[in-house]
Amino acid sequence: MSGGMAVTPQSFSTRPNAGLDDPGTIVAATEAVGERIVKVRAAIGQVIFGQDDVIDQTLITVLSGGHVLLVGVPGLGKSRLVETLGVVLGLATKRIQFTPDLMPADIVGSEVLEETDGKRGFRFVPGPVFCQLLMADEINRASPRTQSALLQAMQEQRVAISGVEHRLPRPFHVLATQNPIEQEGTYPLPEAQLDRFLLEVNVGYPDLDAERTMLLATTGASEAQPAQAMTAEDLMAAQALVRRLPVGESVVGAILALVRGCRPETASDDIVRQHVAWGPGPRAAQALMLACRARSLLDGRLAPSIDDVAALARPVLRHRMALSFSARADGVLLTDVIDQQVARLG
Repeated sequence: MSGGMAVTPQSFSTRPNAGLDDPGTIVAATEAVGERIVKVRAAIGQVIFGQDDVIDQTLITVLSGGHVLLVGVPGLGKSRLVETLGVVLGLATKRIQFTPDLMPADIVGSEVLEETDGKRGFRFVPGPVFCQLLMADEINRASPRTQSALLQAMQEQRVAISGVEHRLPRPFHVLATQNPIEQEGTYPLPEAQLDRFLLEVNVGYPDLDAERTMLLATTGASEAQPAQAMTAEDLMAAQALVRRLPVGESVVGAILALVRGCRPETASDDIVRQHVAWGPGPRAAQALMLACRARSLLDGRLAPSIDDVAALARPVLRHRMALSFSARADGVLLTDVIDQQVARLG
């Protein structure tokens, strides 16, 4: 890309909202962010092997300012990916290991009674949620009561303790890992909490070449460590840019057609009306719009296309829909329903 005002990465990152309505500035800012993204991908690639789609979808979520749910069996590098992102993006990272005995106060914090100079009073002790990148490891191993403690933090970026609100640092992202629900000792996440995750990313096994590379790289005398490639200010600047990238009417129409086509109340396809118990709400359309913009920025493009809508349909929609009992009995898969609606986009 070329043209527009001369904006360096440094000047853009320190002024995330300055002049971004000017097309020339958007072009130059996209170039600056693109240079950093190349470094981010390279730094992550030194540590994470064979998960390019997972890495890209996680970066799309962070660039969109959202939260991501990483689903997969243990041992696939989900936690390692979150740790690596914290270092590469220069974010203050904390980790919560979700267990059945975890309590809400263990996440958001609590007040303690202390005595100072003969006077007693309560002091708020912040929990691990007060960070920029929160790794919620095996989130579905805790009870729904504890899982719901994250809801306000994820949506409003603040928590309320004893009627007093406490703001969370910026930026704030929850990167949660989840074991398949079929495994023992897991609880399904509440629908309201699932809806707060911008994307649900399925983490699969690496291919043969990637697993061979990982085996050689991680069992030697030394192991590669990720290097920082961005700062929190750089990330917030990129997030501001994502929201200012232009979106064509064809893309807006495709997003609306896809989301509304997955609702039994507004769908024209029999497979949706007969087999979908409930469909995605307006937050799904908002998430798809942001994710498409972020994907275009990740690829160095100035505007998203319908291909972005198709590529992100599954991770945006599959955790925001549910099949009816008859659909499960007939062997209908949620991905089949989504793919059929994507095919109608043309």
